[in-house]
Amino acid sequence: MIFDSGRAQSENKMFNLHPSIQPFMKTIMFALIILCFGTLSVSAQKFAYVDTEYILENLPEYKSAQQQLDRISLQWQKEIEAKFAEIDKMYNDFQAEAILLSDDMKKKREEEIIDKEKEAKELQKQRFGKGGDLLKRRQELIKPVQDKIYNAIKEIATTKNYAVVFDKSSDLTMLFTNPKYDISDQILESMGYTPGKGVDDDADKTTDPGGSGTPKK
Repeated sequence: MIFDSGRAQSENKMFNLHPSIQPFMKTIMFALIILCFGTLSVSAQKFAYVDTEYILENLPEYKSAQQQLDRISLQWQKEIEAKFAEIDKMYNDFQAEAILLSDDMKKKREEEIIDKEKEAKELQKQRFGKGGDLLKRRQELIKPVQDKIYNAIKEIATTKNYAVVFDKSSDLTMLFTNPKYDISDQILESMGYTPGKGVDDDADKTTDPGGSGTPKK
């Protein structure tokens, strides 16, 4: 991730890049890094980096969203497995009874099995396919967390006049990072959480049954 304090319209592109344009974007972003470092060396502009994976690991709302997604995924998976189990039973029953059935009955039973299998596959695609229900639910639950992180980065970058903020956990290769330029803990603190404790540590110290964590006081 690259934050440009002069281009707020990049907000919607922070986390989601279509797979077909990722190689192109990586090339562009690498070129921008080279350009930015050249500019920085001349004008002495400030820059920093964050580790969004580290930040997410310290956000209770992210863990909660992931848990919800896991529960939904498991529920839908069981639903689909039950449908395929029903199809297997229908097929086995048909095989066992085929010798006793007329041609018309055989055709009818075969069509019923085919229809059931088609229905199960369509449901599987609807739930887990590209652009399916699980992806939509993930975007619904995770995007607010991503927006919260972006806004915190934007605020600190603007306040401290950072020209560029890189993301250490992105696809960009950072061969060396000096910890003094890592503002991840500052981001967490600005969001109200104690850095470095992790969600599990915070959750152990709260009486909230939903595991909402312990914001920094």
